[in-house]
Parts: sequence; structure tokens; C-alpha cells
Amino acid sequence: MAKLGVEQHESFATFRLWAPFAQKVAVGGDFSDWQNIPLTKNETTGVWEAIIKRVKPGNSYKYEILGFDNLLHYKNDPRAKVLTDSDVGRSVVADDEFNWEGCEKTPVVSRSKQIIYELHIGTFVRPDAATSGTFTTAIEKLDYLKELGVTTIELMPITSMATSNGWGYAPNALYSVEPLYGGMFGLKTFVKEAHKRGLQVILDMVYNHFSGSTDLWQFDGWSKDNHGGIYFYNDSRGDTPWGGRPDYGRPEVRDFILDNVAMWLSDYRVDGFRIDSTIYMRNTAGLNDDPAHDIGDAWDLLSEITALAHKINPDALMIAEDYAGNSMITAAREDEGCGFDSQWDLGLPHVIRGALGIPGEGPGLQNISNVLQQNFNNDWTKRIVFADSHDTAANGNTRIVSAASQNTHSTNSRKIAILSSAIALTAPGIPMILAGSEFLQGGDFNDWNALAWENTDKFKGIIEAHKHLIALRQNQHGNTGGLMSGEIKILSADEKNKVLVYQRGSDDEAVIIATSFNPSEVIDYQLPIPDGQWNIGFDSSWRGYSPDFKELNIEKINNQTKISLPAYIILIITKN
Repeated sequence: MAKLGVEQHESFATFRLWAPFAQKVAVGGDFSDWQNIPLTKNETTGVWEAIIKRVKPGNSYKYEILGFDNLLHYKNDPRAKVLTDSDVGRSVVADDEFNWEGCEKTPVVSRSKQIIYELHIGTFVRPDAATSGTFTTAIEKLDYLKELGVTTIELMPITSMATSNGWGYAPNALYSVEPLYGGMFGLKTFVKEAHKRGLQVILDMVYNHFSGSTDLWQFDGWSKDNHGGIYFYNDSRGDTPWGGRPDYGRPEVRDFILDNVAMWLSDYRVDGFRIDSTIYMRNTAGLNDDPAHDIGDAWDLLSEITALAHKINPDALMIAEDYAGNSMITAAREDEGCGFDSQWDLGLPHVIRGALGIPGEGPGLQNISNVLQQNFNNDWTKRIVFADSHDTAANGNTRIVSAASQNTHSTNSRKIAILSSAIALTAPGIPMILAGSEFLQGGDFNDWNALAWENTDKFKGIIEAHKHLIALRQNQHGNTGGLMSGEIKILSADEKNKVLVYQRGSDDEAVIIATSFNPSEVIDYQLPIPDGQWNIGFDSSWRGYSPDFKELNIEKINNQTKISLPAYIILIITKN
């Protein structure tokens, strides 16, 4: 099939649109003084085409389609890279020229040192409480993220979305960058500036549904049983809780999605993806091991997505959010898997909350012990671990510091902020931090409250603790290599005292993690660590992190040493 969308040439442009059931198609725009120009249909492919002169980047346009239903439909180009407005706007001929200043390539980051930072452009850095954040405002904090130790920025969805506001999981147009955030130029500039600093950028993409208001719905007037038409399944497979499910079995729809993946990697130079809710792509009920509702086409498409991404950029980081922890998601394609590099592990944030005694989660240390030892495909890099995410901090829940304490700035909240992040940063897996966790952002995650950047001055010590934890996680001092391995051994899960101790790495490079989830001090406690003299390399009770902490103030320890563990402490203990 010929290239769809607008293909620009020196003296003309070719407009192509897939609308197989349309009776007539015309396009009008700035280039024609908004007089309609008819397109000609290829009866074999269902693609309509017109060659039009005097088309320039910046020209807006829209299609008029006489549909199968004998109604006129005014539609945007599904492959428009620029829209004047995400809901009722017009398509715009894109200006693809961009000066990358030599920053096109993915910064090299080994999987063992990767630290992901999840952020939402609309709320990350707002000029004021009533104005959305943009790529430009977010660029202001790239140096901060670099200094924190982040290697990879995960952007929540940035495609044109319903009402131009929200989390981004109600996509209207997959090829257009949300205009409110800064559009195509804004995203390219953000990626370039991130690359300048050695930071990777991955996009959170939604292919499991389109919003109910998308222009794709009944695009050319054809549908069955009032379903979505040519871009969607037209039976029960097309139904999801959020909008219509694309028809992954239709070649033109598969190409629509695969070409979209290629565009972000090639045109925007992004460094990978998190594919949202793959379980709702591959199963109509969102269930695992449920053959009756499986969508085989989706399994195949997911495999094609990872293959294409790795063909374009072998270093692309491909992450799935699958809920179920199905190992076939991260199994190699040659082993009939989908070939994702990693997948979200949704268990850890819940068991951390349970260990802290937060209502609604299973209490105790056994659950967290079990989750810490999990992996996919016998490869610790195959899972993304975190204490909080946009999901766990919303949907009726709050961020972990708010869930644990009504006063998110209290002494205990500061301790819990360090403890919860430290668990994720010492667990086997690629760690992820939800934006603001490192400076005690409270409340729930939503799409209107800006991050409280004033907290970075109030809680410099908590941020410093995160910097230290990340440095240890990346073995920057040469004595915490065990944290970069997949090995873990639970040494003790003391339910009575709420003390959990585990070893990372082999005995030769062992790193011991000792944690107390106890809200009170634990007196005269002997940590069950291996024989020998050990050094405390990280002590979350250090007063440099907060002057009101009750400091342990011990540098060396062995398994005979009796210590009094302050509330909510975490220690990282090494041989050297």
C-alpha cells in the first residue's frame, strides 16, 4: 500500500486516505481556499488519493467523506502529525525539518544501571496553578533529573487526547502530539535536550483502545451493529471499559499501529515505549490464561511491535504493562514470546503498603518477601519495580506517604518516603520513581495538581537520600555490585518486630538490606547477617537527611552487635 497521510514533494503534495467504504472523498484546506478537491479511489486498496499543488507546511486541511451511510463526515487525517486542537481542530501539514544538533542517538545506558522516572507533562512543571505544563517547562528540570541519577524519563501519554486534558489514556489521534503540551516541535526539543544530558526518553503508548470521541469512530460511515467501523472490531471484541478496541487482525489497522511505532522512533528519536494495558489488547476480558477471550491477532501484533522497534533501534527499551505477570510477554520472539525487554511488576507497591500496615493491603512481611524474590524468564531486568506509580497513587488511592500518614511532611512520612523508595531501588529489577516521590509529593496523582517544587527546598535531605540510593544501586562506589545482580536471599522476616533482612548478590559480592517497618524503635536487636565484620554504607536515619531523625550512628556491625533500630529505618550493609 502507498504511504498514507500527506507526502510532501518540492512542488506538490500527495494526499492519501484509507476509507474503503466511502462513496466520495474530498479535501479542503488553506492551499485551496477551503474549496474541496476530490480524491480518486483505488478500488483494490480502498485508498483515496489526490495530487495537489501549492501545499506548504503549516497549511491546515480536513476531509469531507460521503460515507457508506449516505451521510457527510468531516474528518481529520488519521496520520496527521499536527492538529490545531485535539477535539474539534483541523489537520496541519507538518514541517518535518528539525535541527537535532547531533543528539539523535539513544544515550547508552546499561540495563543494570537504568533508573526510570515517570512523569506527566501537564502537571510536572506548571507555570501557575491554572496553566498546563508543557515540554518547554519540563525541560527546566532536566538538569535536576540528571543530578538525581535518573537515566530514563518515561512520559505518560502525549498523543492528542480527549479534551486536551487528562492522564493521556483517552487518545484521540495517535500520530499527533498534544498541542497543549507543545506539539511536534515541543516533543522533539524535549527529546533533544534530554539526549544532550545523556537522558533517555520513552513514551507511554495506548494501543488497547481509542477514546469514544476519536475521529476514527465509524470513519467512512460503515460499521456493524453500531460498532466502530473500519479501525475497530465490529463485534464484542471491540468493547473495552474505555473505548473501542482496534481491529488487530485487519492489515490496514496493524500497519496504522506499526507505522506509528516507527514514526516515534524515527522522527522523534524516542528511546523506547511502555505499551499500556497489553492484557486488554490480548484478551477481551483483561484476563490471563483465558483462551475463550484471547485475541490471537493482538499476541502477534505485540510481537511485531517489539521486532520493529528493535529493528529501528536495537537499544530501544520496550516495556509492557500487562498486570498478569505472564512470562510470555517478556519471552524471546524465537521462543514464541512477545519479545518485550521488561514488564511492570504491579505487586511491589501493594506489598510495601501492606508491610507498612496501610489498610486495604495484606499485612505482614511474607508478601513482600515473596514479591522481592519474583522474576520473569529467570532474568531480573525483565521486570520494572516501583513503590508508586500513577496507577497505585490514584483510582481511589493516594501516594504512599499520604496513605501512611495524614501529615505528609511529618517525620514518619519522611522516613517512609526513603524506606519505600529504597525497597524499590534494592529489589531485583529496573527501578522506577514516580515524579515527586523524592520530595514528599502528597495526595493522589491527578491531572490538575502541579508538583510541589517548593518541597525541593524544604526536603533537600530526602532528595539527597534518593541520590545516595541511586548511586548505590548503580554501584558507583564499587562496593554494591550485588544490587546489580539478580540474586536475592531472604535472611529473616521477623513478623513480631516487623524487621525484614535480605541479601542481594552472591556471597562474594553480598549487599545486606535491613529494614524496619515498625513505627516504633526496636531495642537491642541483632541483625541476622552473615559472619564477619560489615560496614553500614547507607543509614536512612542519618540526620543529614532530616535533622529531626533519631540517628543510629553506627558505622560497623556484625551478627553479634545489638543495635536499636529507629522507626522505619533501612540500612544498606557492605563488606567493603
